Amino acid sequence: QVQLVESGGGLVQAGGSLRLSCAASGRILSLNAMGWYRQVPGKQRELVARISRDGRTNYADSVKGRFTISRDNAKNTVYLQMNSLKPEDTAVYYCNADAQPLGGNWAQHWGQGTQVTVSS
Repeated sequence: QVQLVESGGGLVQAGGSLRLSCAASGRILSLNAMGWYRQVPGKQRELVARISRDGRTNYADSVKGRFTISRDNAKNTVYLQMNSLKPEDTAVYYCNADAQPLGGNWAQHWGQGTQVTVSS
């Protein structure tokens, strides 16, 4: 009912930049907070950044000052601009959204993930 499709991952050298995008589609009645999480093998998925519908943001301490989250409500899309990337940013990045589908209840939805690899 609600699909999240990420794009923009890839391989970049340390110090470089990448921009991730995530578009929500489907029979969406309402879309609330959206965010990005990341996960490396053997570790729990962790919050990277989150943005409310009205633009309030919060970030993991490890990315403050380097990453910027934004959204376009008209396009149901959230972005993550990642600058000054470090090898420790290497992970699979997942898009997340609080969404209510038509005829359904509010629920957390996840994208399929996009790999970000930062070489040293």
